[in-house]
Amino acid sequence: MTPTLYHCLLSFFLVLTTTTHLTPHGGATTSSANVVETSYYVNTISTTMIFPLYHYPHKNSSRRLLQSGKRLPNARMTLHDDLLRNGYYTTRLWIGTPPQMFALIVDTGSTVTYVPCATCQQCGRHQDPKFQPDESSTYHAVKCNVDCTCDSEREYCIYERQYAEMSSSSGVLGEDIVSFGNLSELVPQRAVFGCENMETGDLYSQHADGIMGLGRGDLSIVDQLVDKKVINDSFSLCYGGMDVGGGAMILGGLSPPADMVFAKSDPGRSPYYNIELKELHVAGKMLSLSPQVFNGKHGTVLDSGTTYAYLPEAAFLAFKDAVIEELQGHKQIPGPDPNYHDICFSGAGSEVSELSKTFPTVDMVFGNKQKLTLSPENYLFRHAKESGAYCLGVFQNGKDPTTLLGGIVVRNTLVTYDREKDKIGFWKTNCSELWQRLQLSDASPPISAGSEKPNSTAGISPTVAPSGPAVTNASGEKSIGRIIFSISLNINITSLELHISELTDAISKELDAKASQVHLVNFISDGNGTLLKWSVSPAGSASYMSNATATDIIARLAEQKVHLPEKFGSYKLVEWNVELTPKRTWWQQHTVVVLGSVFAMLVLGLFACGGWYAWRRHQQQSLTSYKPVDAADGAAPEQELQPL
Repeated sequence: MTPTLYHCLLSFFLVLTTTTHLTPHGGATTSSANVVETSYYVNTISTTMIFPLYHYPHKNSSRRLLQSGKRLPNARMTLHDDLLRNGYYTTRLWIGTPPQMFALIVDTGSTVTYVPCATCQQCGRHQDPKFQPDESSTYHAVKCNVDCTCDSEREYCIYERQYAEMSSSSGVLGEDIVSFGNLSELVPQRAVFGCENMETGDLYSQHADGIMGLGRGDLSIVDQLVDKKVINDSFSLCYGGMDVGGGAMILGGLSPPADMVFAKSDPGRSPYYNIELKELHVAGKMLSLSPQVFNGKHGTVLDSGTTYAYLPEAAFLAFKDAVIEELQGHKQIPGPDPNYHDICFSGAGSEVSELSKTFPTVDMVFGNKQKLTLSPENYLFRHAKESGAYCLGVFQNGKDPTTLLGGIVVRNTLVTYDREKDKIGFWKTNCSELWQRLQLSDASPPISAGSEKPNSTAGISPTVAPSGPAVTNASGEKSIGRIIFSISLNINITSLELHISELTDAISKELDAKASQVHLVNFISDGNGTLLKWSVSPAGSASYMSNATATDIIARLAEQKVHLPEKFGSYKLVEWNVELTPKRTWWQQHTVVVLGSVFAMLVLGLFACGGWYAWRRHQQQSLTSYKPVDAADGAAPEQELQPL
């Protein structure tokens, strides 16, 4: 798979002409500078997005003095497995008072966290409702200052992000309370984020609401929390394995396991999270490569917003040949999409645990001589059209000498970005089980990394909710914002992968809900079956559903009254939870009517007194907070260093 300019232009043309390519090339979202290789044939109707990498300089030395030797709280958050379907992982973040929930792509290659704003006229329909600034008592737009780009009236700070595949995001910078979930030690904090008023391209069509920027820079959510001295200068990500999903994210320090492998990370070498990679071994044999091959341009970059791995030409050819050499006797077959020359092999079987009997292990050796061993799931993806067949998830990075390691490389690996000590740690473990382990006290015995087999409930994440007590209405009632349930099907994941949309439609009809209300959160292998976790959200723009509606949905599931097409076999309700949202009081429910009447009388009074012009002018000025940002107004776009 050679990402030439023609290849990239062809990929871009495919984005403009189709959004329904349904084979599992993993959604290779790429945020590395200069890397424009994309794979658009994914198990989803959405296409691939390339994230930018951008560096906002900050005073790193002063930050480190604040962190030295002090154990601070951390934010423990669930990761939801969207890697197979969308090419990214998401987490949940709550913004505002009362809190509004958003599903955000975790991206170490981006610096700004942003969500669609209520007044956005050019934003797509995403997983959750848009952010309502007027409904948050703690929100305010960031006033124009010397440290930001300002709007045309020089009243508010704005941002603009442009991406290599021609999508973009722009809006104002706002500040509000951000909550990290009820499993977090870290209490809600004030933070600056982007309130989108325009998005184009894949940003417009993606399922996720927005981006959670974990890169280096003053607008990064990590940097903001570190500067407030509320977390240590570190964070960790743990992606689930092939067919398993789930995982965890930790903002803040984490006591590293004794056998964690570390690699040096040099922030002066590149603004991106890089490691000092020196050697690659396949089946224990070192590839005949100069160590400098992994040190070109930005070096070896880790990026959570990228699905696959991309090597410089010499390294890729050596790696490909070494793997093929080890697989003599196994049939090489065409890839799932004829537009790409993927390297695929048949006859390996469908069980992930058996892959190591066919495919070789791969070792990454770092500058300090420490070694990280990769299992086959760290460089393979399933062939969509042939059972028991797998393809290399490692590609040539065009003519770019940068080495880019995406999410596939760190499946079932806890990755700790220790920014304070300029190193990145790797610990092979079962990430779908890690979440339960993280709930143990710090005094618990060390965690063993021996077990690699997920249990039947490993991918079921605890119900998450805003930190603090549940919010109630004036009469003390709690209303239901979302239903979370898990069902077990007696068919395997391989048979299910290509029919997720059909299953979603079937469940929504049986629950008497709209398809837009029902979402697959994650799924895991459960013996010969599959365990799937779903969510049902309120209809339309509603922020909650009635108790009667929620009770009816749960009853239909619990009593096996949901009848699925025969191809999906039988199901069993495993567990369910509800997430609460504040139920509006009478005044809140009738705000529009009451305020409408008040304003109508006010307008009549102002008009009679000759004050109509002044009132109208005030309204025009108030709208500038969320107006679309024009590049001509002076917005400084964040781009890749060499955009397509």
